[in-house]
Amino acid sequence: MTEAFQAYLESVRAICPQVTDVELNYIKSGLTISRLKAKQIYISANTIQKEIGFVYTGLLRGYYIDNFGNQISIKFIREYEFAAHFSSFIEQKPSIYYFQCIEPSTIVNIPYQHIQAGYKKFPVMERYGRLVAEEVLKTLQKRIESFLLETAEQRYLNFLKDYPDLVGRVSISNLSTFLGIERQSLTRIRKKISQKSTT
Repeated sequence: MTEAFQAYLESVRAICPQVTDVELNYIKSGLTISRLKAKQIYISANTIQKEIGFVYTGLLRGYYIDNFGNQISIKFIREYEFAAHFSSFIEQKPSIYYFQCIEPSTIVNIPYQHIQAGYKKFPVMERYGRLVAEEVLKTLQKRIESFLLETAEQRYLNFLKDYPDLVGRVSISNLSTFLGIERQSLTRIRKKISQKSTT
């Protein structure tokens, strides 16, 4: 537990070096730990998130269920990333997404009310919150533009470049919905790239 907390607090300091030990101790005072098995749900759709999750170990998948009952992956959350539907968390409105563990995961929980109280008490915490939000926005913008401007093959190649550590940890089915590519098409793309690399 201490190692997980320490990892999160170090990530806070890395993002916002101005944070003091007093502020870090305040943050630590509200933290809890969740230990989940593979396939367990961390956040369910149609519920209000009371906490945001910092993944210490493991891997999660965010997804929604479409009108045909298909699970559509929208993100993968690996170590040292946040599991949350940020707009729903900020507004305290029900999320439309599920967040499920792909691997056994240890998650540090940061309560919404604790964060809000910290914003009022410590101005530097507001800066930290803004910096995290900016990173989330940049990631979201990049994903939107990938669907607008890139081919299916380019999206897959960029996934390999941006997330090399997830190759082998994510199933073809989950990856295909994340990339917006039919499973058969993704298989053909992977085969094509593999053949290129061997010639």
